[in-house]
Amino acid sequence: MQKKYISIIFLLIICFITEIYGKDYKGAEYRTKASFLYGRFEARFKPANREGVVSSFFTYAEISNLSEWNEIDYEFLGRYENHVQVNVISPNQINHENNRYLDFNPYADFHTYAFEWTPDYIAWFVDGIEISRQTGSHIQQINRAQKIMMNIWPPAYEGWVGVLDPSGLPARSYYDWVSYSTYTPGSGSTGSGNNFTPSWNDDFNTFDQNRWAKASHTWQGNNSDFILENAVITDGMLILCLTDNVNIGNVDLTKPAVSYVRENYDNTVKVVFNEEVDKNSAESIANYIIPGVQITGAALQPEGRSVIISTQNYQQSVPYNIIVQNIKDDAIPANTITLSAKTIAQNSEITFPLKINVGGSASGDYSEDLEWTYAAPYGYINGSSTIYPSNLIISGTTEPAIFREERWGVVSYRVKIPNGNYDVSLLFAENYFNVAGARKFNILLNGELFADSLDVFAQAGANAAYTITKSITVQDELLDFYFDDIVDHSFLNGIIVDGEPTGLGIRENKDNPSSFGLEQNYPNPFNAGTKIIYSLDRQSDTTLRIYDALGSELLTENFTSLPAGEHSYYWDGRNDTGSILPSGVYFYQLTNGQSSKIKKMLFIK
Repeated sequence: MQKKYISIIFLLIICFITEIYGKDYKGAEYRTKASFLYGRFEARFKPANREGVVSSFFTYAEISNLSEWNEIDYEFLGRYENHVQVNVISPNQINHENNRYLDFNPYADFHTYAFEWTPDYIAWFVDGIEISRQTGSHIQQINRAQKIMMNIWPPAYEGWVGVLDPSGLPARSYYDWVSYSTYTPGSGSTGSGNNFTPSWNDDFNTFDQNRWAKASHTWQGNNSDFILENAVITDGMLILCLTDNVNIGNVDLTKPAVSYVRENYDNTVKVVFNEEVDKNSAESIANYIIPGVQITGAALQPEGRSVIISTQNYQQSVPYNIIVQNIKDDAIPANTITLSAKTIAQNSEITFPLKINVGGSASGDYSEDLEWTYAAPYGYINGSSTIYPSNLIISGTTEPAIFREERWGVVSYRVKIPNGNYDVSLLFAENYFNVAGARKFNILLNGELFADSLDVFAQAGANAAYTITKSITVQDELLDFYFDDIVDHSFLNGIIVDGEPTGLGIRENKDNPSSFGLEQNYPNPFNAGTKIIYSLDRQSDTTLRIYDALGSELLTENFTSLPAGEHSYYWDGRNDTGSILPSGVYFYQLTNGQSSKIKKMLFIK
């Protein structure tokens, strides 16, 4: 009996502690006291640029059970750069979400977001342009008066929103104004067909307690508690804050930090911070040091969290560290990095044609699917892997295994790639629906329409391979696919990239070369080191020699029984004795039995 009482007391203590301290994070929600049935709902705001965080503008009916659920959403997921998710949630909490590509970065500036809710349709608008419209039978079920709401919160669903980095807190979403117009078909002055009449507008100059309330609740799946202190009105702006448990409100006492650093193929380096940073300090080249590399420029990017570092003698075959110092954040007063050292993530060596089995593992000459990270050569953002039975017959292909595996619900897919001209192919097989019109989606590649209202069944039928190929010139070292859902959810089976890239880290497919070959070293001219790439048509003993301009042999490397295929050798400018050679013209020669090739290179110290 005594143990029972002790257990009860222990549970009461746990509940008491939970009540006091709650969850690890504190978010915010701002909501109207009144509810509205139909109308045009509009806000000008800038969401929070943090992975793992949702910033929203929506309407919601307070209900007593799931069968009454009514909700209309704008949700910004900080893991994406050009994306918004719009959604209608109908009774029994059924989602009708659509992912939409934006031709701007929503975290860089304010934009106006609106939706119109009528008995016949719900449509979403960005800066006055319609981006999505729903007219299905579920729209008639959205018939309950709803409150206007805005919130910021960290969902527990990392597959949806990504992973929150606590060091990047506080995160903030900024709201300039909100307006509401009633639905007055045939007699209005604004909105589609002038079917809406302006009712009120709030510029957030003060906290209007007659119109608004601050929330103090949470729910399962929300990793934060909403608190009153994190909804702040200041300088004509509503600021919703996501914080830790200690530094609540619109206060930033945390120094900025470097999240990661990655090299680009053009010998620039991208430094990404965990929060927005001050432009002047971020663009001072004195605040960056890469040992052995001359830094010539630093440019803060529009979203305020990343800096492109320009260099003069960066070499991609060499591992580097970077030292970052004296960078300030945009808080008042500012917090400052004293010193931070990071290893620069190197580019992956790419073999063309690059083939990716999206949604599956490596198969034949297709590489396995990967999740996108800063260090990955390619990968998906969002979506789940779906694998169909191995006995499913796929027509129209000699590679059926690729078309039996897919990534369903993919929102974005990225391939980091050198600038150049490419042929890009996307592979599909509709293995779920067997009727036209059941699934449609758009595909955008680097902001340009790649496929319009794609209906794979209508194009190829069920369980049949279907491929779309287009040519593209890459100028920002990225193939960036976005998938816009129109009906149901998008999917993708495979990607093939082939073409004419430039830059270090690029190889033709030479696993089975037909001849003995020696390529030009890269970089050339070079400073600290260079890579020499060569190919062998058969297993053999091979010798590499380096000579000066007068023909004196300076270095000899003998390789025994090298297999056929491609090989590389890194030379750091030293001779056989380990001494650094002076600047000048040098020659490198590859000998393989009766074959020999020689090329020239320039060493600049």
